[in-house]
Amino acid sequence: MKHLLNLLAAIALLVWGTQLVRAGILRVFGANLRNVIAHSVANRWAALISGLGVTALVQSSTATALIVSSFVGQGLVALPLALAVMLGADIGTSLMAVVFSFDLSWLSPLFIFVGVVFYVSRQATLVGRIGRIFIGLGLMLLALRLVQSSTEIITQSPVVKGLLNSISSDLLLEITVGAFLSVISYSSLAIVLLTATMAHTGLVPLESAMGLVLGANLGSGLLAVLTTAKATVEVRQVPVGNLVFKGIGVLLMAPLAGLWLRHVRPYVNDPATLVVLFHLCFNVAVSIVFIGFTHIVARWVEAWLPKPDKSRVSGRPHHLDPSALATPSLAISCAAREALHQADVVETMLVGLLQVIRNNDLRLAEDLRKLDDQVDELYSAIKYYLTKISREALGEEESRRWTDIISFTINMEQVGDIIERVIIDVEDKKIKKGRSFSDAGMAEICELHARLIDNLRLGMSVFLNGSVRDAQKLLEEKARFRDLERAYASTHLTRLSGNTPQSIETSSLHIDLISDLKRINSHICSIAYPILDSAGALAPNRLRQQEPAPDGAMLMPK
Repeated sequence: MKHLLNLLAAIALLVWGTQLVRAGILRVFGANLRNVIAHSVANRWAALISGLGVTALVQSSTATALIVSSFVGQGLVALPLALAVMLGADIGTSLMAVVFSFDLSWLSPLFIFVGVVFYVSRQATLVGRIGRIFIGLGLMLLALRLVQSSTEIITQSPVVKGLLNSISSDLLLEITVGAFLSVISYSSLAIVLLTATMAHTGLVPLESAMGLVLGANLGSGLLAVLTTAKATVEVRQVPVGNLVFKGIGVLLMAPLAGLWLRHVRPYVNDPATLVVLFHLCFNVAVSIVFIGFTHIVARWVEAWLPKPDKSRVSGRPHHLDPSALATPSLAISCAAREALHQADVVETMLVGLLQVIRNNDLRLAEDLRKLDDQVDELYSAIKYYLTKISREALGEEESRRWTDIISFTINMEQVGDIIERVIIDVEDKKIKKGRSFSDAGMAEICELHARLIDNLRLGMSVFLNGSVRDAQKLLEEKARFRDLERAYASTHLTRLSGNTPQSIETSSLHIDLISDLKRINSHICSIAYPILDSAGALAPNRLRQQEPAPDGAMLMPK
């Protein structure tokens, strides 16, 4: 029992070390890795090479699947090219298995010592995160040595030998066990290394090891599918396509595993090396065979998982992918996309507001008030999603982006609330009482409304691109809108003094309406402040730069 517990502990340590390395690399280089993939998909071969390189660094084809799936969801990468990236990712993780199959146990103490020193001394910095990567590498090497030591003792047990013989009698059972172990350990790399170590010690026959390796590959594809099960259709298409490649590859290779073993075994003496080479050759063969069929498999997947009709705005969170939370930079991108979706709903409400005022459309007014519920739901979903992102894992820029998204969604939620209140006022004070604005008053409202639409679209651009110039322009629009609101309030009072009947009837609503439009504009223009503040374009005290105008009013700072 003691030796079995030692083996289980060593396996757990191997899986944990793999997780540490993957998480550490994604936290340190996550944004850069995404850029590499995004800019390296000019053709299928370039996509394959980029997937190979990224996965060799991350040591997880599942992590690469999540990154490239997000690009497909955003429409940045076509599905056939994304599938080519995944073919390269499978080669990358098999190359790392070959590297770790060598006796590198002498590096384990060095990696753990350096990693702990880095992490303890500079925990919240880049150095500390790199230290976590070294700790993970050291634990993986230590775990492999412990697995080897434990299996050498366990192989002497008659019970264990009988159990392994029962498994090795059925290739389908071996593949199933390998796939199951890959899914529950969240790492096919760890299972392949474990299989190689057990084959080296004689705990698992080589024939059984081949079946376990095929199962580990199948489990890797299945793991990505399960991880993205709750994501959007576009995101789920990539793992499903990759699972098709792996499934067909296993079906073709399973009958040939014995033949491959018989011809290669005379040239390779070490069983562990033989196992990892089989793993590498399997993925290389699958990539070469299927690289020319990515378009066909993409069409299959698109037929199985058709994209939903997105012609109508919906409040359902489309982009908040739970599987992306393991990669903070990717999760931040998902939250930003959903925040823009929230702004699209607000824009729909704002555009419809003018139609309600002009046409006295009560049905449209009711639909727009329902949209505010969707805006509130999106705000809650985005806020909850962001709270699940580890702030410690965020770099300085990502942390600032996290704050920008929160600020943006709060402003959009408040704009939606104001529009809803305005619609209720218009219904109660204008439509139900059969009143109307004067031609001059309506022209003023239309002018302010047009500026609001333009400013909202500019604000969305500022949030998306972070342009300091556009942010400054947005603040300038805030000053112009304030001046227009004051001017139109004055002209309305002039119409009242002229006893204009329509102006008298709608006076209270008119003044409240232009005041509410100014409040909406203020929330929109608030989007510029975080951008300007991070760029150092805001003074510590903006009042210091204000100068009195000739009429005693205050001028906005330039």
